Amino acid sequence: MATLFWLQTGACGGDSLAILSAETPSLEQLLTDHGVELLWHPSLSHQPMSQHDAIYQRIVSGEQTLDILCVEGSIVTAPRGTGLYDSYRGRAKMEMVRELAQQAGVVVAMGTCAAFGGVHAAEPNPSDCIGLQFDRDRPGGLLPPEWRSRRGLPVVNVAGCPAHPHTMTQTLAGLATGWPLPLDGLNRPQAFFNTIVHQGCTRNEYHEYDIEELEPGGRACLFFNLGCQGPMTQAVCNSDLWNGVSSKTRAGVPCFGCTSPTFPREADLFSTPKIGDIPVRLPLGVERARYMAYKNLARAAAPARVRDKKMDV
Repeated sequence: MATLFWLQTGACGGDSLAILSAETPSLEQLLTDHGVELLWHPSLSHQPMSQHDAIYQRIVSGEQTLDILCVEGSIVTAPRGTGLYDSYRGRAKMEMVRELAQQAGVVVAMGTCAAFGGVHAAEPNPSDCIGLQFDRDRPGGLLPPEWRSRRGLPVVNVAGCPAHPHTMTQTLAGLATGWPLPLDGLNRPQAFFNTIVHQGCTRNEYHEYDIEELEPGGRACLFFNLGCQGPMTQAVCNSDLWNGVSSKTRAGVPCFGCTSPTFPREADLFSTPKIGDIPVRLPLGVERARYMAYKNLARAAAPARVRDKKMDV
């Protein structure tokens, strides 16, 4: 059995809520079929907090093996580097994370806040929030870039706000059973961050023909005017639908790029900065000169069914 201890920091519980809707595997299957023993979860454990304290002390002292440490929420370091704005029984939670991390076989940052700082680290960042091993897109957070767990891994960043339920449970199942876990340059599991949200989006044809929406909720593309980050965001939201049903773009809302280290953007989330008619940020792997030439012709070439926005979504 692989033991798991889940700690919440930085006033976040969205990933705990999201993981309850996982189905392949479900949270129950993760615990019963994949050899995970849940030592503690702040929302799911029914024991009194004295039991939490006892488990924590046994882990720190080395009496209790800790295979997987999950941290949810950004790391609060204010005021003045003490971390006492987020404390438990008079101790900064950031110090508790440090102690647990030194004992853990692997440390998992559950959600973008734990991975990169997330919403709490956005300007003006009054709590001086950082991620576990990144500060936004800069390597080094609570733990230095060179830090490695007992299993020789950096912090595994399961990014998202919240993280996708299946990304969470499948990553944990893989870690518990010893599957190989290749990571990308941001220490995210490659299996879940090697495609972009744009792939599988039902608005792709509108994107190709530069047919744009001016307000949320319509059927056409949300990238050119409404700030959709789908063409630049690596996530499985449109290939593994949330609750097997939908995604933000399918519901008519732009992707905000919540798996990215710089989420949330320091801009109007519902607008697209442009140079002339061309977005400042282009889809991943696209050259600006070719994009400009292509888009100048695309709208004129759009078939009537696309121009009239008649295609079902």
